[in-house]
Amino acid sequence: MSADTARAPVVLGGGVHPFGRHAGGPWRDWVRQAGEAALLDAGLAPADIDAVVVASETDFLSLQVNPGPVVLAELGLVGKPVVRVEGGGASGGLALREAVMQIMAGLYRRVLVVGFDAAAGHLGAADVQLVYGLSFDAETDGMAGATAVALYALSIAEYMARHGATAEQLAHVSVKNHANAIGNPWAHKPMSITVGDVLASPMIATPYRKFDCSMASDGAAAIVLAAPGEAPAADRPRSRITGSGAGSDYPRLGDRRDRSAFRAKARAAHAAYAMAGIDAPSSAFDAAEVYDAFTGAELQSLEALGLAAEGTAGPAMAEGRFDAAGELPVNLSGGLIGQGGVPGATGIAQAVFMDRLLGDRAHGDGARRAVRRGVIDVHGGVCTNAVVHVMERAEP
Repeated sequence: MSADTARAPVVLGGGVHPFGRHAGGPWRDWVRQAGEAALLDAGLAPADIDAVVVASETDFLSLQVNPGPVVLAELGLVGKPVVRVEGGGASGGLALREAVMQIMAGLYRRVLVVGFDAAAGHLGAADVQLVYGLSFDAETDGMAGATAVALYALSIAEYMARHGATAEQLAHVSVKNHANAIGNPWAHKPMSITVGDVLASPMIATPYRKFDCSMASDGAAAIVLAAPGEAPAADRPRSRITGSGAGSDYPRLGDRRDRSAFRAKARAAHAAYAMAGIDAPSSAFDAAEVYDAFTGAELQSLEALGLAAEGTAGPAMAEGRFDAAGELPVNLSGGLIGQGGVPGATGIAQAVFMDRLLGDRAHGDGARRAVRRGVIDVHGGVCTNAVVHVMERAEP
């Protein structure tokens, strides 16, 4: 056991306010429900928390500048130190990483991480699309009219041309993730669809059709981490975060040497695996939750994470390797495509879901899997910044 692993934070509990379209509902209600659920799951009171990390992608969505103190007030934590983290779609994962670092540095015993965003029910679809465009290079991309789907489409189009991936292989991602979401009470879009349904859905930006795209969602998630010596005794398995890594890439696709590969994620994964002592990621994990903003992004992520060799994720997806009953189930939660996309909450919800898998408390198809080690990842932009975490089962 390495020194880093010996100090690996323990997950005490988590909670998720269901992802969906909550028009008219104030985000502070979602935060309060998710935070209170996390504290209840952890068996702690607000007084037991030493610090809070808040994740929210942008003030444009919530119309709340400096949300940290508001979150503290909603959860009875006024007076505690709070940090707000923002990193586009990676916001929740980066907030989780901030808490990991705070605990491993010995600054705090127990840290609550809370993430939220009002990405669906507050602004109109065109306004949300504009805001997301500004999360790339605002001057050369967003202000010029480039949208998230257009930029992701350019990236996957080059991937398909290079590796021979097909629209049918992409469609399998959508079928899988929508189906996985059916057993998830937190999910925005549980559906039973076919590859034909995906291929018949309206074209958005070639090659991406409607069912290739994740949905913008409202919601919140929260998780409690503790230093190993500060975790109350439990009669159930828990999980530990044994690896954490982050990486970045050029914000503009045209500046990259390879526009089809997620290099930032590969860098983040390398660091997380080194910290966790993992040499062969392709055989190291029992489950993965990866950032599927679009179907092709899941294939690109699987390869960047070392879970599939370069150019092989598409055929492996079509063959069922990453299905719920496959060799390595991916996005048993439904991912962004099935569970929904809440930038500030997604990375935290991934950790909560993986903790349930590792602790034999999962719902849906995950309840039938024996999981001892998992990997979770999120990114912002077209994988402009990425963060990866390794989570492992801890016996009582």
